[in-house]
Amino acid sequence: MKIVVIGGSGHIGSFLVPRLVRAGHEVIAISRGTGKSYTDVPEWQQVRMVSADRQQEDRDGSFGDRVAKLGADVVIDLICFTLESATALVERLRGETGHLLHCGSIWRYGVSLKLPLVEGADSAPEPSAAEPVDEYGIQKRDIARMLKEETASGGLATTSIHPGHIVGPGWQPIGPLGNLDSGVWETIAAGLPLRVPGSGTELMHHVHADDVAQAFEKAILERDAAAGEDFNIVAPTALTVRGYVSIAASWFGQEPRMETVSWEEFRRSTTEESADISWAHLSRNHCMSIHKATSLIGYAPHYEPEQAVLESVRWLIDNGQLNVPKLLV
Repeated sequence: MKIVVIGGSGHIGSFLVPRLVRAGHEVIAISRGTGKSYTDVPEWQQVRMVSADRQQEDRDGSFGDRVAKLGADVVIDLICFTLESATALVERLRGETGHLLHCGSIWRYGVSLKLPLVEGADSAPEPSAAEPVDEYGIQKRDIARMLKEETASGGLATTSIHPGHIVGPGWQPIGPLGNLDSGVWETIAAGLPLRVPGSGTELMHHVHADDVAQAFEKAILERDAAAGEDFNIVAPTALTVRGYVSIAASWFGQEPRMETVSWEEFRRSTTEESADISWAHLSRNHCMSIHKATSLIGYAPHYEPEQAVLESVRWLIDNGQLNVPKLLV
């Protein structure tokens, strides 16, 4: 098939585009053209690259025309963040494209109420999560609802894929405290006490970028099963803060050392940005079910969360982007 990937050089696209090429598809990747992908593999030589400013073209109403004129059988949208943008693309591709796949987020769910979280929680008699708590999550929830309604009404065949905290070589993973503070890794590697806000039992659900790419590829192959559906895409298991710290300490040959503190005390000991990111991840306490994805489209994640994070940490150390006092054992 001819497949257009919008945002093809980002975290997911870096793994998805080569997968699609290896499967024999003709692939066109749309990106801003300001950076290279996170994977350096020969498959990229077979990809047609198109440079476009999505935000600007959304504003002037030309982006949908750009995508439609490429004549794709499948369009994968990895960088859509507003209902307005998603709706405009759907309306332009309706009747011209066989399948539109959208990348959502598990942040379409708010604070967990019942675990694991399952798709359709927002319409269940007893929802498993509260409503999303920020504009990003609200938009992702609304886009997913719109896409389901579009397909249910006989319009464009759509699928939404909702990844957890995406991990992979080339960028900083969400760490054991639910933030991007590299000092957390330095503390753990040195065997020093780590201040942990809350109880340490809060959950995070990671996923390797290649497993997200796999889910998109599976949804394309199983179009009839995936049409009109939404899927949580995460690793087979989730990590608690305590478990994450313990596993990470073992990578450096250290024993885990944790000191639980109040959120107020934690905020005083770190930057405002790091504290806000920690709260955003840990207060949601997310653990997702992947039963729907495994049963309907055959999703089979290759990475446990700690394996995905270790690959990312190893890359950061090897490339001089993470300075730790003790190397991985």
